[in-house]
Amino acid sequence: MNPIFHTTFTRIGEHAAESLADNMVITFREGAPEDLESYCFIHSHSETHGELRVGGKVIIGEDTYAITAVGAVATENLRELGHLTLRFDGAVQAEFPGSMHLAGRIPTDISIGSDFSIFA
Repeated sequence: MNPIFHTTFTRIGEHAAESLADNMVITFREGAPEDLESYCFIHSHSETHGELRVGGKVIIGEDTYAITAVGAVATENLRELGHLTLRFDGAVQAEFPGSMHLAGRIPTDISIGSDFSIFA
């Protein structure tokens, strides 16, 4: 598989972990707007090489997830803002244009220093 994106989580917003109870993770690059930052897993931004695609995989820390659906603006949001809403529900159609859906065990904890990688 080809690497599309790789980064490391540098901060975790005050309310970010609460999203795990809703089977999702919201990411944003460093420098996120203040009103959003407290709900996001913040990462050091890197270049995006290619398009997010169904059939690819996401690695968060030690866990691997299959990409089952990608919203119409998910790649653009990642490229421009480092922003993605990861939904751990295995849906085959994206719920929102900026979301990416994944199959696999829902993370119970994501810590500062965890790697976040996407492959196509």
